[in-house]
Amino acid sequence: METITIERTIAAPITDVFDWVTNSHNYTRLWPVLHEHLQTPGEDAPYGLDAVRVVFCVGACFWERITAYSAPHSFEYHIDRSFPPLIHEGGRVAFTETPEGTHVLWVTTAELRFPIPAVAEFLTRAVIRPVLTYSFGRILDIAARELTKPA
Repeated sequence: METITIERTIAAPITDVFDWVTNSHNYTRLWPVLHEHLQTPGEDAPYGLDAVRVVFCVGACFWERITAYSAPHSFEYHIDRSFPPLIHEGGRVAFTETPEGTHVLWVTTAELRFPIPAVAEFLTRAVIRPVLTYSFGRILDIAARELTKPA
């Protein structure tokens, strides 16, 4: 298992940052994300508790379920199904107000599901970890750019 941690401080109000990041349709602004679909709306908000979102990327697809939702402070998700297949222990994105804006802490733990454990570990470390680290970081960079551009 690999745990990936990404942090950014975005110079925007916490509610704006939370709303932008929870709406995974915004992830389509990042290549290689091709499409996002809200399969099941959440109980308390479209991307809220029990929402199921499907994210299609070049070479990958993720069916994610929102397992906890506390606007505007945090949400948690679980990848229920994916291609390539992953073992996912869960992800959490936390938002904290700071004098500079909103601090975002994104943590997820996953491993490629593969019948040979040593190969799964190698591919997770060599491919999955760098791809997810890059992708999550770029999503937050795009959020920062969009939320702080002049009106």
